Amino acid sequence: MIEPERFEDDRGFLAQAWSLQELRDHGIDVRFVESNFSFNFKKGTLRGLHYQVSPHEQAKLVRCTRGSVFDVAVDLRPDSTTFKQWVSMELSADNLQMFFIPGGFAHGYQTLQDNSEVSYDISSPYAPASGRGVRWNDPAFGIEWPEVERRIMLARDREYPDFEG
Repeated sequence: MIEPERFEDDRGFLAQAWSLQELRDHGIDVRFVESNFSFNFKKGTLRGLHYQVSPHEQAKLVRCTRGSVFDVAVDLRPDSTTFKQWVSMELSADNLQMFFIPGGFAHGYQTLQDNSEVSYDISSPYAPASGRGVRWNDPAFGIEWPEVERRIMLARDREYPDFEG
């Protein structure tokens, strides 16, 4: 989790999104090459869980700039002590928190409010041939997603096979 420091006055506030030197001071050596954002009309929209395989793994710095989301990362690095474990954060326009996700992790989120927007700084360009996904409710991970009346997803994300890593 990265929580920017707010500098507030009677006009509002200013906060630094990220600093290369501060990231490096915390052991994060990354160079972002793309910045993307997604807009989601409805609460319950679930995007993911997506990742790219070597040599195109993507580290991501994710933040919610409008609304709120339940953001999830799953460690898919076979040699990691946290292999197949997941971690989540609630990101919102109000809390300003950001989620750094290293390469080798699958990433996805579910919107908690209508009209939510998510911004991503990414370390490697999108490489379609390296793109992969794992199913949002795969029992190999046991992710505890928030309950919603209606989950809105692409068929592709809903139908990934069981993880066999």
